[in-house]
This record gives sequence, C-alpha cells and structure tokens, in this order.
Amino acid sequence: MKNLWSNKDAKAAIAKYAKQGVNEDLALRVYTSRLIGGVPALVIHGGGNTSVKTRMKDFLGHEVDVLCVKGSGWDLASIEPQGLPALYREPLSEVRKWKKLSDEDMVKFQRLNLLDPASPNPSVETLLHAFLPHKFVDHSHTKAVLSVSDQKDGMAICREIYGSRVAVLPFVMPGFDLAKATADLYDKHPDIEGIVLHKHGLFSFGDTAKQSYDRMIKLVTMAERYIAAKPAYRPVAIKMDARAAKTADIAPIIRGACAVDQGGGAYSRLVLDFRTSKKVRDFVDSENLAKDGVRGVMTPDHIIRTKNKPLILPFAQASALELYGRNVAKEVAKYRKTYIKYFEKNNKKAGGVKTMLDPSPRVAYAPGLGLFGMGGDAKAAKIAADLAEILVSTVLDADRVGRYEALPESELFAMEYWSLEQAKLGKSKPKALAGQIAVITGGGGTIGAATAHLFAAQGAQVAVLDKDMKAAQKVADDMGGLALACDVTNEGSITKAYRRICEIYGGVDILVSNAGAAWQSPMESMDDSLLRKSFELNFFAHNKMAQQAVAIMKAQGTGGALLFNISKQAVNPGAGFGAYGLPKAAVLFLMRQYALECGQYGIRANGLNADRIRSGLLNDAMIAGRSQARGLSEAQYLGGNLLGREVLAGDVAQGFLHHALALKTTGDITTIDGGNVAAMMR
Repeated sequence: MKNLWSNKDAKAAIAKYAKQGVNEDLALRVYTSRLIGGVPALVIHGGGNTSVKTRMKDFLGHEVDVLCVKGSGWDLASIEPQGLPALYREPLSEVRKWKKLSDEDMVKFQRLNLLDPASPNPSVETLLHAFLPHKFVDHSHTKAVLSVSDQKDGMAICREIYGSRVAVLPFVMPGFDLAKATADLYDKHPDIEGIVLHKHGLFSFGDTAKQSYDRMIKLVTMAERYIAAKPAYRPVAIKMDARAAKTADIAPIIRGACAVDQGGGAYSRLVLDFRTSKKVRDFVDSENLAKDGVRGVMTPDHIIRTKNKPLILPFAQASALELYGRNVAKEVAKYRKTYIKYFEKNNKKAGGVKTMLDPSPRVAYAPGLGLFGMGGDAKAAKIAADLAEILVSTVLDADRVGRYEALPESELFAMEYWSLEQAKLGKSKPKALAGQIAVITGGGGTIGAATAHLFAAQGAQVAVLDKDMKAAQKVADDMGGLALACDVTNEGSITKAYRRICEIYGGVDILVSNAGAAWQSPMESMDDSLLRKSFELNFFAHNKMAQQAVAIMKAQGTGGALLFNISKQAVNPGAGFGAYGLPKAAVLFLMRQYALECGQYGIRANGLNADRIRSGLLNDAMIAGRSQARGLSEAQYLGGNLLGREVLAGDVAQGFLHHALALKTTGDITTIDGGNVAAMMR
C-alpha cells in the first residue's frame, strides 16, 4: 500500500482551510481523510470514518474541547470540514461509565452534543473515536485486512501478522457496545498502533495526522505482504462448450426477471451496472461458483447495498436466449423464496418486529461474462457493483491464505435490519420514474433537452441520443445521464446505441422518439429526393427506433412506452410543409399500429401533436418568416391559439411525462398547441 503523504500538500491544505477559518488540526484531518478515502482498497462507499480531537469556539465564543468525526452521508474521498461535525468531548467521555445505551438514544445523545445543530448525523462509531485517547483516529474497511480476518481462524492469523503492534477484537455490532469493548481492549494494550475488528475493519491512531495515517498504511501493507507470500490461487474454470451470449443480450432478461409486478401495468424495476475483469472472470467462471460465490459479504455494512448473497445465473449460450430467459426466471424465483425463508427464520429469533425488505437480488454473477450490480437507480447499481467487484478480489486473496468465511447469518441479519443502517438508505418515497430507463432521440435539441431534464428529475436514467454528440453530451452532463452519438436514419447506429444502453443500464422502458426536421417546398414542384429524405428521418427513423425498443421491452417482459413526437401537421397541414406533414401523418398511424400490435406485451404507444414550439426545427428565422407571411408579430404568431399563450418545450416534455405515467392509455394523441380547432383530433 503506497503512502501518499506529502508535506507540500499537507501545508497547502492548512493554508487553504485557514482562509475559511478552519484550524490546522481539522485541515490535516480533511487532508488525510481524503488520502484514505481515495483508495478503494482502503475505503469503499462509506466503509470507514475518521476523527480528530481539537478545540473550537462554541456559540458563546468559549473555546471548548471537541471531537470532529465523519458525518453520515459524506464520502471520505471528497470530504470537507463541514463533513466532520464537531461534538462536545466531555459529555461523550462521560457515557463510557454507562452500562447500556440504545442505538436510538445514542443517536439522540450525539445530536444533543453537536456544536452546530444543523450538522449531519455523526458516525455511528462516534463514541468509539471519543473513548480512544488519541488525537487522530482512522478507521478503514481495508480489503487486505479483511482478506486475512474473514477466516475461521482470522483472529489468530491477524495476531500472527501483527504480534503486539495490534490488538484483535472479536466482532461486535457497531454502536455503544463496540465503543466500550474497543476502549477496554486498548486499556489492556496501551502501546498498540491499531486494532483489528474481526470481520469488520481496522483502526489506527496517533498523536498527529501523519502518524495515524502512516500506521494505517503500514498495517495494511503488512497484511498485503502476508497474502502475497502465499501460493497464487485461481479457481478451476467451468468448461464452456458453446459461445457465450453478449452482455447487451442478457441484461434485459436479467433486469426483467428481477422486476416486481405491482399490478395494473406498474413494475418496480432495477437499474443494472455490469463489470468484468480477469479477476471477476476467474471468480464467476469457477466450477465451484454455486458454493464459493455465496459465502457472504466481506464486512457487515455492505449487506444493505448488496444483500448477503448474490444471484448465481446459469451460463448464457448465444444460441439459446429463450431457454436462458426461462432459467433466469426460475433462479430469481428461487432466490426470492430463499431470502424470504432467511428473513422469516431470523426475524422470528429477533422477536418478529421487522418488516421484510425487497427480496430481489442486488448482485448477479454471470458465468462467461462477469457480474451485475443492481439498484433502484444508476448510483445504487454502481455501489452494488463496486462492492461486488471488491468482494471478489477480497475472496480470491482470502482463499490464498486459507478459506474465506463471512460472519454468521444471524449477525448479518442484525446488521441488514439494524435501524441505524436502514436510516442511511433513506425513507423517501420513490420518484415517479424511479428504476426506469428512458431513451430520447434528438436529445440535444430544445424539446429533447427539456424532456431529458424532466424525466431525470422524476427518477429515470436517461440516454440522450443525438447526431450532434457535443449537444447530447451537454444535456447529459447537465442532468446526469448518458450521451450517445446516434444517426437515427442509420440502422447500425441505432443498434449500436441500444446495445450500449443495455450494457450500461440494463435495458429500456421508455422511448421518446423525438428527432425530426422540417423541409419546405410546394408539393407541385417538390423533388422526390427531398420527400424521401424527409420520410427517412420523419417516418422510417421512428419505426426503426421503435422496432428495436420493442425487442428489448419484450425480453424484459415488463411492458414499456413508445412515445412519438408527431405534429399538428399530421392532421392540420400547412401550405409548403408537405415534405414534413406527410411522414408525420404516417407516424400517427404508425403509433396506432404499435398500440394495436404491442398491447398484448403491455407496451403502450402514444403521441404528441405540438405546434409552434421554439426549437431547432422552428428557429428564429422560420418564426420571423412565418410571422411576416401572416402579417403578424412574432408574439402574435407564437400565441395564435385559443388560449393566447406561447407553447414551450417544457410543455411538450410534460406531455411526454404524462404518457410515460399513463399506464392504461395507448393509441392516444395529446395536442399541445394552446388550442387550434383545425388541429383538434376527431
């Protein structure tokens, strides 16, 4: 493990934060916290915390002794001083004398002693940091230490590695009891440099930030060297006599099988995140995967992100995807049944007071390909995939040392259903499009961008497709989505985009077929090439996008929505706009045909007829020309409807959202034009 301490960077951190009124102790605490948090092998997704004991002024201006400790929700890799809330030290030290303190009361007590009541909740291990006498304390869930600790005889192995430099504590649930046990252990061994919490993690401490950090790196390095001295280990691989399917082909199948039918066309869906590497393939291709792959999480707090065990998938043959789909459905059903039994058994032991979480898997191992993380959104899926990937590496290292063994099921259940851990995940109501994946063509344009932002705000993962990659990327960057260059008149480009979406997110639930362009010419003198060009973009592209979306939606088996940006031109043509109106009229009937044929799969097809929207299609020059031709001002032209209001791109986006949520509407046209009698549907 490389030591990243730099005297120059440390001084720079002190100078930087001094300008913000932050003292040297806290500045160095931020600096070394970031050093630790920036290394996945040390800390991954909240799996660690840090603290410093210093002096600060309270609201009355009195200097007081405080403990600054990592706050809930902050990432050590990017932590700032406000992510280390300060607590009065004296009351924290006093409670060590107590015999009992419930988790809920502990949280209340810690908040009661915050200098700033607006601070985030301090770490659940705050009292552990408080009870140790050292100025700086660092805690990591380091992969190397867990590889040697997550063994049947892990405590003995740790003592062999560290001797008297480190004390080893049997597993205790985080909270008041762990804080007292750790402090008691330190009192018996006051000369130690750190403490290993069996099957949990590592604490180091020191009088300076550098000393505590140096000790952390040194202790981790000792574990790494111990592992490296053992014979290399690689599982025996299964024989694969057939060609494996591609990730893009199986992801929608897995995603659909893991969705939960809520009734009435609604599904609770998950987003996927695929990972592969030599280590991952060594692990998931093992002939003993069914046994070795379900030994449990590397440290207990991961269970709320990944569940204790993954879904073990069958090998996917490229030539037998239909059979694969049936087998995956069986495995998911079996997984849920097993999880329910696990819950019922352990909940009974706990007094039957818990409410069962979603029994669907959060990690899936796919022999021949890699692994999938799954979650309610892309962030949760990424966290699950990150944790699964590092678990694979930890297990492979552990099996070099001996035999990987996680905590007993009962201990892990207690953590999975621990009220304080559940609080980390939040209790907010899911957004309207949570777990859904939307594809928007012409996503770099005005209407596409407005729709992308609205869908993302409602919880969807959005893929922004546009021929102009720069425009697509800007929209995606602004709303946290995926940008893909796609020429919707080119079938190969469409296929490539869809496959990438399936690889990144796992499938497609909503298609907003929005891309289009208007060309003007009187019909009597229109060149065939212009009309054909318009039909390619304004009709055939819609069909090509819909065809491939339907194939993915059918593989998922959870329905979906095909949403077409048609136009009032489809029913109320304008002079000189035949090249645009003719294909749009065809799209109207295309939408109805999809509604007719795909309703049996739960796939809805609807369209919007919008008019006079400022966009790349109706640009300033066209607005000026059309206004002048009608003898109107631009404001009169754009507001020339029954309501007298200009219709905006955001109004069109709201129309698309309406249809994305209207689970029992198909074959419908919604007009968004402020009121135009001639364009009203009859």
